[in-house]
Amino acid sequence: MHRIYSLFIVCIIGFSATAQQGSSYSFSLEEAVAFALDSNYTALNARRDIAKALKQKWETTATGLPQISANISYQYNIKQPVTLLPAEITGGPPGTFVPVTFGTKQNANAVATLNQLIFDGSYLVGLQAAKAFLDFSENATEKTNLEVRKGIINAYGSVLLAEELVAIFEKNKAALEENLFETRKIYENGLTEEESVEQLEVTLLDVETQLSNARRSALIARQMFNVALGIPTESLVIFEDDLDELALNNSSLQLLQEDLSIENNVDYKIAYNLTEQRSLEMKLEKSKALPSISAFVNYGTQANSNDFTFLDSDQRWFQSSVLGVSMNIPIFSSGQRSARTQQAKIALEQAETELEETVQNVRLALNTAHSNFQFAIEKYENAKKNIALAERIESKNQVKFTEGLSTSFDLRQAQTQLYSAQQQYFQSMLDLINAKAEIETVLNTPDVRIDSEEIKKNY
Repeated sequence: MHRIYSLFIVCIIGFSATAQQGSSYSFSLEEAVAFALDSNYTALNARRDIAKALKQKWETTATGLPQISANISYQYNIKQPVTLLPAEITGGPPGTFVPVTFGTKQNANAVATLNQLIFDGSYLVGLQAAKAFLDFSENATEKTNLEVRKGIINAYGSVLLAEELVAIFEKNKAALEENLFETRKIYENGLTEEESVEQLEVTLLDVETQLSNARRSALIARQMFNVALGIPTESLVIFEDDLDELALNNSSLQLLQEDLSIENNVDYKIAYNLTEQRSLEMKLEKSKALPSISAFVNYGTQANSNDFTFLDSDQRWFQSSVLGVSMNIPIFSSGQRSARTQQAKIALEQAETELEETVQNVRLALNTAHSNFQFAIEKYENAKKNIALAERIESKNQVKFTEGLSTSFDLRQAQTQLYSAQQQYFQSMLDLINAKAEIETVLNTPDVRIDSEEIKKNY
């Protein structure tokens, strides 16, 4: 029993320690993207913008629905006002006045009013504007999600790149330390010059510096990735994909064959939303020349007393009710409405011009992304060839140096060339992945739109 209790305590302590270290995650690239679209800080606020637009739409709708208000008032006349009446009324001498106090010292009043808008052109335009604003919020959220997706792809690849560089620098460092050990032994035996040792020491110091920087960069890359995901920076994340696999999966030229549907591009949709907004602003200015009609009905009750008897059952209350309709007719504004309408028309023309510019910019962006993607593939293929050549050259120089057929300078040059080829190779893989993501962003592939009806359920 004591052993079971001790084991239980150990388990509790272990669980607590694990909990204190923070949660751990494991993601493939696609899983990381899906997770970020739900938890990324910017994506979360973008969805809240849609929720706000939904509430604003209802706010606008509600202004045309019945509005009920109530007012309750109580008044106590500390000093009642006095009115002077001609004394002749009470039989007094002409030219004199009699002070008279009207009413009671205390009054209570309660009124309920129902207001209803019957017709207002501005209200009708407002309903359309609220719908347009909701469309804009949805498109802005879609753009945010596309940027989040592209950012996650870059951050995921950057972590893999940083860790590949750490691994290759560690491998290079181990090989250099072995070479330096052997070369020192040869130098101690008088079979080589001291410069050979010094050249290797210089190369080793350079690799050690790069290794230290790569380790710091890997740590920062992981923290940046966690922030992009929307999780604490200290959380442990396991990366299920590797850089080679991602580069291979993203090197297909099939994406270059997909046609651009300009109506699906999010930048076009946002620019189109702007033209809708400007068009509605012009309709709003025009609607201000139309009459507006509203109606109201109220019901009230009033009681009067010199003492506070309003809560007594025998207190007498007097009811009143009013029904009314009002019409506001704009007649003459000295050209003010016309000037505002013309301003709105000019703003609409500007928005239409910006829409056309957006169409051209989107097409240019796609052509640029295609060109960069093709270049990234070519650079990736060349980098693979270059690293193979650099490895053979370094290996040959290693053998020649060991046999005394080449100098340490030649070996250092071959090693530096290999290290540069290694970094270019890994960087080319990340560039390839990012280049494909840029094309997908322009094409809005895959679909990352948010359904406002789903958001409505949560707010």
